[in-house]
Amino acid sequence: MLLQGTPNRVSPGVTLMSEFFASGHAVDVVLGFMVLEAIWLIARSRAALTVCLMLAPGALMLLALRAALTEADWYWIALPLTVSLPLHLADLRHRRLA
Repeated sequence: MLLQGTPNRVSPGVTLMSEFFASGHAVDVVLGFMVLEAIWLIARSRAALTVCLMLAPGALMLLALRAALTEADWYWIALPLTVSLPLHLADLRHRRLA
């Protein structure tokens, strides 16, 4: 967002948000909330295995997003995405058998 009367100048709020996302810290915040959700679910008598299988694929996809935002090498993006699929399938199987 450009400030009025000052071409080529970006407002400080836009710069802060751009840096917040480009640094991957936005993903860190979401992962932090996922940890709090896991603690809350386990405290409410959900089995730890069930909670881990439920949240792990999403957490791995967020780690891949963080790697992409921070311009990490391609394998740091591909690895968590690759591991998230078997975990997702394990979660589906676990839910079906429960």
